[in-house]
Amino acid sequence: MKVISYGGGVQSTALLVLAAQREIDFSTFLFANVGDDSEHPATLAYIREIAVPYASGAGLDIHELKRHRRDGTTETLMERLNRPATRSIPIPVRMANGAPGRRNCTADFKIKVIGRWLRDHGATSAHPAVVGIGISLDEIHRANRRRSEAYEEVDYPLLDLGLRRSDCERIIIAAGLPVPPKSSCFFCPFRTVDAWRHQRRHEPELFAVSVRLEETINERRATLGRDAVYLTRYGIPLTQAIPDTSPNDGSVDDDEGACDSGWCMT
Repeated sequence: MKVISYGGGVQSTALLVLAAQREIDFSTFLFANVGDDSEHPATLAYIREIAVPYASGAGLDIHELKRHRRDGTTETLMERLNRPATRSIPIPVRMANGAPGRRNCTADFKIKVIGRWLRDHGATSAHPAVVGIGISLDEIHRANRRRSEAYEEVDYPLLDLGLRRSDCERIIIAAGLPVPPKSSCFFCPFRTVDAWRHQRRHEPELFAVSVRLEETINERRATLGRDAVYLTRYGIPLTQAIPDTSPNDGSVDDDEGACDSGWCMT
């Protein structure tokens, strides 16, 4: 069994095109949707309106997967973050010093969801599935083949082909497809400052949800006697960290691609 962990971003869409062109030997793409209320709407629209029809026309399959509770109901990341009884925070919120906290969002809503599908379809430790991850050469620091379960073998086709993100964009455009937006949850603390600025200016409804999420997390932490945490590295509330009049100063954001997992932001 060979599958691609499909995030709906540039790198994994380039893998979709390469598979359609039979340049790589993959025909099954697994999109672990952390929730329609959590994924960026632009990513969901790209996958459903562009990627899925393209894959179908090329004889490829894109399966949209969701996390299920033990009782069979689905759970989204946003729902878990807003669950009153939740004491831990599954996303990498920033501490007062700007450092990201521990997280399990990727494990619970991406890796385990795909892993369950693999096991349900026959993957075992004796016969592991090959899981292709969309990490390009310019993000090689995110690649780590040791981070895999017994029933899977992680593969990096873009690294094997020596392709960078710019190459991926070129491959997508040459196939007649629009370049997808960068994929991530719209409230992910690993988002760049420029991405936050864009959200406040052009996606005010999403920014308002992000602000409320940060407030909800800190209201819960206050009742537990814990320090406040934030969605940016600045150690102040989101509305202050990203004022609506903040200029784009062109500075380089060191957090670009900070998520060390290829299961997200690809």
